[in-house]
Amino acid sequence: MNGPIGVNEPIVDALRQNSFDYFERVLITENGFREYDVRWILGKEINPNGFCRLGRAYGTFVQRSMNETRVVVGHDFRSYSQDLLRSFTVGLLSAGIEVIDIGLALTPMVYFAQHRFDVRGAAMVTASHNENGWTGLKLADGLSSTLGPDGIQEFRRIVFDGRFVEGRGSYQAATGLIEAYRDDLLAGGRLPGLKRVVVAAGNGTAGRFVPEILRELGCETIELDCDGDWTFPRHNPNPEDLAFVQDIGAMVRETHADLGIGIDGDGDRLGVVDDSGRVVYSDRLGLLVARWIAKTHPGRRMVIDVKSTGLFESDPVLAANGVAVDRWKTGHSYIKAKVAETGAIAGFEKSGHWFLAPPYGRGYDDAPLAAVVLLRLIDGANRPLSDLLDELPKAYQSPTLGVHCSDATKYEAVDRFRERIESDRSGKAEIAGSAIKSIETLNGVRFSLEAGSWGLVRASSNKPSLVIVAESMTSRDQMVAIVRAIKERLEQIGVRGKFDQDFPDM
Repeated sequence: MNGPIGVNEPIVDALRQNSFDYFERVLITENGFREYDVRWILGKEINPNGFCRLGRAYGTFVQRSMNETRVVVGHDFRSYSQDLLRSFTVGLLSAGIEVIDIGLALTPMVYFAQHRFDVRGAAMVTASHNENGWTGLKLADGLSSTLGPDGIQEFRRIVFDGRFVEGRGSYQAATGLIEAYRDDLLAGGRLPGLKRVVVAAGNGTAGRFVPEILRELGCETIELDCDGDWTFPRHNPNPEDLAFVQDIGAMVRETHADLGIGIDGDGDRLGVVDDSGRVVYSDRLGLLVARWIAKTHPGRRMVIDVKSTGLFESDPVLAANGVAVDRWKTGHSYIKAKVAETGAIAGFEKSGHWFLAPPYGRGYDDAPLAAVVLLRLIDGANRPLSDLLDELPKAYQSPTLGVHCSDATKYEAVDRFRERIESDRSGKAEIAGSAIKSIETLNGVRFSLEAGSWGLVRASSNKPSLVIVAESMTSRDQMVAIVRAIKERLEQIGVRGKFDQDFPDM
């Protein structure tokens, strides 16, 4: 060995976990460097020595690319995340970085700490909503900005090149950060009316922070799986998991709550159930919030992702208030950047990321902030959430569905699907009884049908799978038929398997 573990030791892409080599070699597989995050399966694709090397590389990246010598760090609630953060921190220190450690935290708390301490570098050890065994990093390249594809590839080059900045860093544990974050969210004061809210955290990180924040806001909170249990015994903390949000709906009905809020594993996404127990997809809820914002901030832009409802672009309230809507690539780094680039006041993703810019937020995705804003909207309207939602135009949306497709083949599969859809269009083949009007390839393949209905296939940015979404403006039956047509075409090009969650009639 040529030096400290994780520094000069050659990288390998396979190790037996129960071996001496696991503690003496550096394991990092290249597939973990994804579009805008880095994620691996611990033990199989990366080891703690790999995290030490990642820390050394990120410490080098922030100094070379950002002229920054300080980095805020935090970790989520998984059995191994704190230890991996310590390995990562050793790498940062050996690159001469001043480390500010906020400990167990939500991802938006790390972003908030950047603004509080005026630090452009940040790293959050998290696998977000991925199943147990996964780990990874969300990495900043500025305030309210995280690495996109170019930044991730530059980071990857530094990791494998091994020419790191050498130095002797420093370490400090931040104090008072939780209280400062809470006070910032509650700066608008308590709600004048008491709201009864079911809060679900899937036994993940949000259970440590969110119930307390909502109680301070003036809510009666009914906690569902908010105690810490890193085995996630009932659900992965994922607001796009129907079983997760359906359990919230059952609790809302049982307790006669005003709404239910589910938070994902690292606290940057939310899912909502209305007062009737009905699951509300986050993009549709985002349209309600967008209308509310537009009335007091007319003329400001909004950004949505390619999975979001087409109702945004035809909404009469947004149009009447001069709001332009930009549809952009799915992914927190993409939407954050687009909100900043266009000067938008808000961005919304179907997955539950909301990006609220001033005067509501700082442009980054923050589920507790989104929950506070939503509760203020409902309180100000003095009407049930179900009534407010029923005023929106009707649309029939599928959940976000996934089918397994390896990281090595998923982008090629999307290309083959595009070729098939283009052939269908040129041959005037119909999908769900409608002709294909247009095909958009901004981020995957989104094909539009008559009357505004559409379907989407894209490669998942953080897992080996393809993502399928459909929406019909005419009927639930047509929405199901669009999903069925997509599945049939995927099977024809060799992508076979069950969806990652139950879908009726399929």
